[in-house]
Amino acid sequence: MSIEQAGKLIAEARSALFITGAGISAASGIPTYRGVGGLYGDRVTDEGMRIEEALSGPVFRRSPELTWKYIHQIEQACRGAAPNAAHRVLARIEERLSRSWVLTQNVDGFHRAAGSRNVIDIHGDIHRLLCTSCTFTEVVEDYAHLDPCPRCTECEKVLRPDVVLFGEMLPRAKIERLQRELERGFDVLVSVGTSSLFPYIAEPMIEAARRGVPTIEVNPEPTVVSHAVALRLPMGAVEALEGIWRVVESKPARA
Repeated sequence: MSIEQAGKLIAEARSALFITGAGISAASGIPTYRGVGGLYGDRVTDEGMRIEEALSGPVFRRSPELTWKYIHQIEQACRGAAPNAAHRVLARIEERLSRSWVLTQNVDGFHRAAGSRNVIDIHGDIHRLLCTSCTFTEVVEDYAHLDPCPRCTECEKVLRPDVVLFGEMLPRAKIERLQRELERGFDVLVSVGTSSLFPYIAEPMIEAARRGVPTIEVNPEPTVVSHAVALRLPMGAVEALEGIWRVVESKPARA
């Protein structure tokens, strides 16, 4: 199966869903494995807990300064990174198709920064800060100016990134948006740079494949959806999507 075939499927589609994970941001210098394991591997934190525990909802509610300590470390490791060519391709495809959406697990905000408008950032965006008590929100470029455990300028309560911490529920509004778009249907679904470990990431691909909808996976390594997809491109996101775009832009746009 080839990039040419993938590009042809997308060029002929009126609608597409792209499901992205850490692999699409790897070329931007963002650590893979949920943005955590690339930094910590199997090591425990200074407090003797797994990083996933330190970055969990229960620990944040109990000891927000501890969770913020590791949020700061991760943000600093990623600071200065920018969208790459793969993100820009998805923005161009959105402009070309009648309807194109990105469902991303990434919290780096790169899809919107690259120009995509139809984005369901199911795990949130690290650049948005929320007050844990009042309605205050703030969008920041980075955390360089933030205190170790930042507080709201209006009520003095602790701020938090607008992200889903481990052990927390997914945002209802985003789940409902995803469900509405899936119910409308897509002509093609493409998984890019994700191991598809979460059910809400894997199931759209598996269900589409079951119904005979064209499905494409871009990932150097096999994943839990590899057995189901119609077309698999075992390569990195930038190489695959740049190649796909060259095919797409060479075809006449659908009326």
